[in-house]
Amino acid sequence: MNVQNPTPLPKKPTIPERVAFDRVEIAQIMMLYGRMVAAGEWRDYGMSFLKDAAIFSVFRRTAEHPIYRIEKHPKLRLKQGQYSVIGMDGRILKRGHELKGVLRVLERKLIRAVD
Repeated sequence: MNVQNPTPLPKKPTIPERVAFDRVEIAQIMMLYGRMVAAGEWRDYGMSFLKDAAIFSVFRRTAEHPIYRIEKHPKLRLKQGQYSVIGMDGRILKRGHELKGVLRVLERKLIRAVD
């Protein structure tokens, strides 16, 4: 007679303590950041990983308020979209389900008329 060990129950999925951007999201944000730094528009950034949101803040100078915040709120992924770009005054400039589409609102700042 063979004795089998009981099959363990699947573990309950753990909820992460903090929300963070994944590698692909960081790459998209940093590509935009690099182009804006090269254009002289942005100079510094900061990242915050909170319990319910991940925030990438963009600064024109280090000692001031961020001019833009790129936020990820996973709880909103089934509603308005988990990504948003927020301006200095707190207005939501763009919100959506895909980060690339949301970042387009900032890429428009790179388009300039050539003399």
